[in-house]
Amino acid sequence: MRPFSEIIERLRLYYGPPAAPPAYGPFELVLWENACYLLPDARRLEVFQALRDKVGLNAAAIYAAPDRVLLPIALRGGMRPEMRVFRWREIARITLDQYNGSLDSILDQPYAEAKKALKQFPTIGDPGAEKILLLCGISGTLAPESNGLRVLCRLGWGHEQKSYQATYRSVQEALKPELPSQAESLKQAHLLLRVHGKTLCNDKAPLCHACPVSSDCTYAQSTAAIVRGR
Repeated sequence: MRPFSEIIERLRLYYGPPAAPPAYGPFELVLWENACYLLPDARRLEVFQALRDKVGLNAAAIYAAPDRVLLPIALRGGMRPEMRVFRWREIARITLDQYNGSLDSILDQPYAEAKKALKQFPTIGDPGAEKILLLCGISGTLAPESNGLRVLCRLGWGHEQKSYQATYRSVQEALKPELPSQAESLKQAHLLLRVHGKTLCNDKAPLCHACPVSSDCTYAQSTAAIVRGR
């Protein structure tokens, strides 16, 4: 297998510079994660922008907003909109009560403490907290989300386990010796792997014939061998 840095460079040459979420700072990124459930990125963006334009992306405004404002926005985010509204208010409440309305203060804390702070929020576990810190420019780990995790498993870093958390840990451990130390390099790699997993290296029908890293991919090679054997 090629070094991780070479794989990422091939993806960068194929896709170009990847786009980061239009959310800035830990508070907005927690909201971004809670904008919708199992819907495309375009819908997540729609909900996030509506929340920004009609309410405001700050804790005080969200906490004070009535249901008649929040619920129509939450409906665009998929199933259980009432729970989504509850989570938005809970995010705002924690930020107001514990961080005086500004979650940016956690970025000055040691990594483990900042991660622990983020895990207080709805739906944010270890992978989500690590991803948010990475997108905020805090170097800790690659923090691959589900699409990037699938790509890395197929390439041969780590193994798919019975649980998502176990798979996540397996990939992180396998990658550790090869990861760059700079937060921006980690962020770019994270975003490129996500794009690749959502396009060519998708879950159900990966387009291995068009993949820029298929020659180094365990999954692509095994699939090709099966096809040749038919």
